[in-house]
Amino acid sequence: MEHFQEAEHVTMLRDTIRRFVEKEMPRELAQKWDRENEFPREIFDQLSALGVNALTVPEEYGGAGRDITATMVVIEELARRSMAVAVPFIMCSCYGAMNIEEVGSEEQKAALLPKMAEGKLLFAYGISEPDVGADVASVRTTAVRKGNGATVTINGSKRFCSGANIADYIYTVVKSDPEAGRYKNLSIVMIPPDAPGVTIELQNSMGMKGASTCDVTFEDVEIPAENIVGGEDGWNDGWSRIVGPGLDVEKIEVAALALGNAAAAVDDAWEYAQERKQFGKPVSAYQSVRHMLVDAKTKLHACRLMTYHAAWLLDEKKPASVETSMAKLYVSDTAKDIVLSCQQVMGAYGYIKEFDMERYVREALLMPIIGGSSAIQKNNIANRLRLARE
Repeated sequence: MEHFQEAEHVTMLRDTIRRFVEKEMPRELAQKWDRENEFPREIFDQLSALGVNALTVPEEYGGAGRDITATMVVIEELARRSMAVAVPFIMCSCYGAMNIEEVGSEEQKAALLPKMAEGKLLFAYGISEPDVGADVASVRTTAVRKGNGATVTINGSKRFCSGANIADYIYTVVKSDPEAGRYKNLSIVMIPPDAPGVTIELQNSMGMKGASTCDVTFEDVEIPAENIVGGEDGWNDGWSRIVGPGLDVEKIEVAALALGNAAAAVDDAWEYAQERKQFGKPVSAYQSVRHMLVDAKTKLHACRLMTYHAAWLLDEKKPASVETSMAKLYVSDTAKDIVLSCQQVMGAYGYIKEFDMERYVREALLMPIIGGSSAIQKNNIANRLRLARE
């Protein structure tokens, strides 16, 4: 990546995913999944059969060894066509496998990672709450040990749990010690959505259909202590397991989603402008349209470089907290601008549901919000670079 050249195995993977998308995820199916808010489990299983979920799992657990750059390529190429497949891929390979590999106990790794390598487990994040957003350390959902510590009882609620309705576990941040100080009173637990006492309410969101945004309520939900992430060592040690490298990866996961969505918009607008005739010539012949499309292509190239440079840093195990925040900030904001410009190129056709452009717009509007908002990323960058406050 330091030479700005994609590795051969990554290019081959990109080509494989593009062929899969064209064959198994045609536009009309993607439109159906969006319209009906459907997770196409059968298509996801076919994708998993390609072995792509193994890209975040170590070889000793049946994976291919962690390859963050390759993982971002899969996300980008899937997002070009449908969030209904791209987001569940993240739920398995990133929310699930990357977190368990980094902060799970040895028993959890042995039990869960082989299944994730095969695409058999999906994790949803249970972090935000009705009154808690970015300030994760202030969560109010509680966890109490019972039965000599053998079980954990959960009470509380989570908001904006994308994909909770299709997940196998909700990866939930809880307050586990009301007496301990801030940052020393948190744990992470894995809660099955079908456990007694769990209520899931789907929200009618604009985009990211197929991995529905959900509100989740826990009422005396009992889980075994084995579901504490990290085992006994993870009890009241949740904060250190939240702010590790997985947080950096999450930022560029969203960048890759935004990149793929914007790339699809550029492709459609580019083709439309050459086919649509006005006053006897294609609209691409008019300077204003040509400039808009070239600006979009140029910004898209910058987005791609920022995303994959951050991924390369993570693969090389180099410090990347600033670069991942910059990528999340720039790519999600710029991708939104790209898509809106492409919609303008297509005129009224960019506004009607018979064309994909209006869906690209809905998806693009979400990207600056999820995975840490643009304002949060700006704060992160300023703080990491030690910008003076006084």
